Amino acid sequence: MDFDRYRITGGKFSLKDHDTSDSGNYKDKGEAAKDLAKNTDKMIELQDRLFAQNTDSIVIILQAMDAAGKDGVIKHVMSGVNPQGCHVTSFRQPSSTELDHDYLWRFNRELPERGMMGIFNRSYYEDVVVVRVHDLVKYSQLPLRLQTPDIFKTRYRQIRDYEKYLFENGINPIKIFLNVSKEEQRERLLSRTEEPDKNWKFSYGDVEERKYWDEYMKAFNDAIEATSTEYAPWYIVPADKKWFSRLLVSEIIVNHLEKLNPQYPVISDAKMEELEKGRVILLEDNKESKPEKQKKKGQKKM
Repeated sequence: MDFDRYRITGGKFSLKDHDTSDSGNYKDKGEAAKDLAKNTDKMIELQDRLFAQNTDSIVIILQAMDAAGKDGVIKHVMSGVNPQGCHVTSFRQPSSTELDHDYLWRFNRELPERGMMGIFNRSYYEDVVVVRVHDLVKYSQLPLRLQTPDIFKTRYRQIRDYEKYLFENGINPIKIFLNVSKEEQRERLLSRTEEPDKNWKFSYGDVEERKYWDEYMKAFNDAIEATSTEYAPWYIVPADKKWFSRLLVSEIIVNHLEKLNPQYPVISDAKMEELEKGRVILLEDNKESKPEKQKKKGQKKM
């Protein structure tokens, strides 16, 4: 798949140039489902090697408007990975304790350990999107002298520096924006009011937030443009067709893992001697136990 269409590494950027209903060269979900299954198999193997190597880690950052499909991506794309090597964190409105710290603090606490894959369902980008749209800086505990008109430009720079720090310490950011249209979001929110098995997903607040659609698009656009780098690129994933967005996300993750090319640890000579010694003992133990098994079988016949 051609990643250049979706990968943003810097320069001028506009969300309006990215078609939310794009499906690449795929014509239907059946064809995409087959490739998604193949990617899942690749991811299982690559994640196992990443976990065994225990040096690099990956943090997948998912950002989007409500109902764009973040939960579905996590469920369908990551379904095959080993839970021991993958951790999902969903970030909500910060608590009073979290507000007592800098805005990156709560995210830093949840970074994946070496060998792990971490998934952030929302992230510190909320602090340059939601906080900007609703002018929430004034409700933070940030000193008044720092609450300047340039605060978001300052945070863009801080985020670039932070992600460079992560990258240079073996924590590899994969940033994904699920780009859904306003009409598709409306239909998905409406389905939550009409389908009983989806009623639990509905939040009236999601409908209220639609009033700020243009402001959100502007905030996302500026954040993506200001924080897209070679070491931490953004991927603009068309999200109107769920089956394609899930496939594309799987392609992106597999591509990053293949570039890291994790390997199982090389066994030392001393360890090889231990393995051989253990193998010999276990084979001998098997020979010794066979007569016992045969004796027990004979007793049962009597």
